[in-house]
Amino acid sequence: MQHSIDQLSSSKCFGATVERYSHVSPTLGNTLAKFHVIVPPQIKHRKVPVLYFLAGLTCNDETFVLYSGAQRYAAFYGILVVCPDTSPRDTGIEGEDREYNFGSSAGFYVNATTHPWNKYYHMFDYVTKELPQVIYSNFNVDSNRQSIFGHSMGGHGALICALKNPTQYLSVSAFAPVSNPVNCSFGRKCLRGYLGNDKESWKQYDATELIRENGPQFPDILIDRGTLDPFLKDQLLVENFQKACQSVGQNLTLRMQQDYDHEYNFISTFIHDHFAYHNLALSQKPNASI
Repeated sequence: MQHSIDQLSSSKCFGATVERYSHVSPTLGNTLAKFHVIVPPQIKHRKVPVLYFLAGLTCNDETFVLYSGAQRYAAFYGILVVCPDTSPRDTGIEGEDREYNFGSSAGFYVNATTHPWNKYYHMFDYVTKELPQVIYSNFNVDSNRQSIFGHSMGGHGALICALKNPTQYLSVSAFAPVSNPVNCSFGRKCLRGYLGNDKESWKQYDATELIRENGPQFPDILIDRGTLDPFLKDQLLVENFQKACQSVGQNLTLRMQQDYDHEYNFISTFIHDHFAYHNLALSQKPNASI
């Protein structure tokens, strides 16, 4: 099935092209969805693997390509990078733009079940189902080689997308992810708003609960965080995820980066490590020097 997309922009960077597209998304209530791709030059000669990046709170599909420095590594490793938006846009829901941490730019990568959000806010299905089909239909990619990573709210999204679909993704990593949202104020606000008051239903979108319930899913999971991250203790709760991984035997590479905070300077510093990490899974070849 062909999925029609409209190109909005294109520019070259480190031999790759950074392209932005829009399409009407049935999953998101027939709203206009936008996404960025970093297209490596190798795509002209062969099918390339796909790496999805999920951005965090207040971000959109542009943020990662503007601030991460990922273009160089996408071109070097020959990986197509896909950056979706963080929520549906312009749904007409009253108050959707009122708060920075709920509604627009804060879709939390769940499938909403409460009115009126349940008509549009199905970011989990969009990321794991519709968007991959859009990519397969329009780019020369290998659908059997895809991985996922993200930052903050998007790190949470990457973890739950991978843990709920372990055969779909070959690897998963995260920068400063919200790791146990049922136990932090930001997570509880979004989960209650999108899913209602049944706290048992929240657990299906909590990485710590998923690991604890389902056991190990990947050979390893990579997570980076910074010692100066202001959300480290109260919102991220990565230690809870670490304990859950240890309890079920899930390998976790958890790195604490001295004097780094929560922002994109932190991400751009360690972005190459994450590309190299995913390249091992996606290409199954040793990493070369860049």
